[in-house]
Amino acid sequence: MSERKAILENVFRHEYGKIIAVLVNRFGASNLEKIEDAVQDALVKAMQVWAFKEVPENPTAWLIKVAYNKIIDAFRKEAKVVMNDFETTDDLIDEPTTLSLKEHISDSQLKMIFACCHPSLSVEYQLVLSLKLIGGFGNREIAKVLLKKEATVAKSFTRARAKLKEEIKTLDIPIEIGLQSRLFVVMRVIYLLFSEGYAPHSGELIVRKDVCYEAIRLALLLQENKYCKHQNLDALIALMCFHVARFDARIDHKEQLVDLAHQDRSKYNQELINIGIFHLGSSGAIDRQPSNYYLQAMVSYYHCIAKTFEETEWGTILELYDLQLQQQYSPIVQLNRIVPYLQVHGAHKALKEIKVFEKSPHFIKNTLYHAIKAEILTDLGRLEDAKIALNNAIERCANPLQEKHLLGKLHVLTS
Repeated sequence: MSERKAILENVFRHEYGKIIAVLVNRFGASNLEKIEDAVQDALVKAMQVWAFKEVPENPTAWLIKVAYNKIIDAFRKEAKVVMNDFETTDDLIDEPTTLSLKEHISDSQLKMIFACCHPSLSVEYQLVLSLKLIGGFGNREIAKVLLKKEATVAKSFTRARAKLKEEIKTLDIPIEIGLQSRLFVVMRVIYLLFSEGYAPHSGELIVRKDVCYEAIRLALLLQENKYCKHQNLDALIALMCFHVARFDARIDHKEQLVDLAHQDRSKYNQELINIGIFHLGSSGAIDRQPSNYYLQAMVSYYHCIAKTFEETEWGTILELYDLQLQQQYSPIVQLNRIVPYLQVHGAHKALKEIKVFEKSPHFIKNTLYHAIKAEILTDLGRLEDAKIALNNAIERCANPLQEKHLLGKLHVLTS
């Protein structure tokens, strides 16, 4: 039963956006609420049926068919549409092959992501719609990703959905100029999807691999379109590949989180690193101002190629963080910058840097801040102060695996 529950959770999380996209492509954005309700009903039915019967060989196709039939039933009850427009059930719904379904989903998702990023929608609406309908995120997850209140996200989604229904009648991939004008918003959506998968704000996993791989898949799907080929897209793909390459080293055989200093670098995926290097080279940032994606990819690249923690090119990484802050300030980037700063300049100067951050109007007392401060204080031998910082980090931690890791560090200081 636990195995089936895991399969259910994976399908619901990973396939929700795909199913929504296929059905919106079929029935139009004007029926979005019906589609959402039908998909939710299909997921509930799956929970009831699959708990006692074998999970279908193609669970996505099963869910699409059930949701499709529920939408048709809703139309029949309302008797407001000409059913001939929809009742011809194509091969995708009846007997889908793996290839035809994959191609149909890819086409529908590409159309859906560009619809969510339509220029008539505000940036906030674009992000909320994309994270909800493509990423399958709940309001609470979106609120944490966008640093907004959950109630605000719920209202934004309701308004954004109404605007989408008003503006988008059919899903079509825009061509050339129209497509290129939305590309940067689409890339930001993919980046947010990946970031939430790589460092989830909630849940028991330190990495949600399905979300990360889905983000990479969408980016590669974009790149297949000749009008989407862009240096920033290559840089984004490189960034994601370098991060994914280190997945297996982040968790040890006891399912414990491993920090960067103690990771087994033989577990780094060299094939993914090579793919990342290829896309990094294709991003061609040498003769122009590097994008934020490129700078982040370079940071991850140097972590990937370092033979040991001590041999990491910390000075270069620090320079890359400085460039990021010059281009676009972020309190998270300022905090992360202190990590290479500590390695380059030592604990005394790093403590001064963190005190500068504390005086900043953008100062945030999150888990990351307290964890970095604890590391600096430990290096200075101020163990009691380090314990206080670790306790503060633990209090603010929403991830059980990360919390256990921090508790382990606290145990070392107290023993």
